[in-house]
Amino acid sequence: MHSYEYLALPAPLRGQKIKGLKTPAERYAHELTTLLNDLSSEGWEYCRSECLPSEERKGLTGKTVVQNHLLIFRRPKPEQLAEHVTSADTSRTVAEPRQDAIEPPAIESPSADRPIHDSRREPMFASTRREE
Repeated sequence: MHSYEYLALPAPLRGQKIKGLKTPAERYAHELTTLLNDLSSEGWEYCRSECLPSEERKGLTGKTVVQNHLLIFRRPKPEQLAEHVTSADTSRTVAEPRQDAIEPPAIESPSADRPIHDSRREPMFASTRREE
């Protein structure tokens, strides 16, 4: 059974002004994205957002109900995570090297008439420039 710890944070009310972001929706989306990425780097997983009522004081004797917008996150408890890691280590077996392993392909050394081209970085174009 999984055991989690939870974190509830108030949702941002507005986004900060950022160069290049023109509309309030873009600013808010950026603010929310930054918050989600920061918490995810700490191990928190976003679950959902909730709108929950809360009773607050109004004036000296009055009370009012306010809606709070919350973001809910979770992550495995440290004990649960440690248990998962140790069980994975014990279940792992050491593989013996295969005797019939395939030899890696021989790589030819580059020559002046056959330059090396890495197609992952940029496309190869034939020179279309004419000599005049």
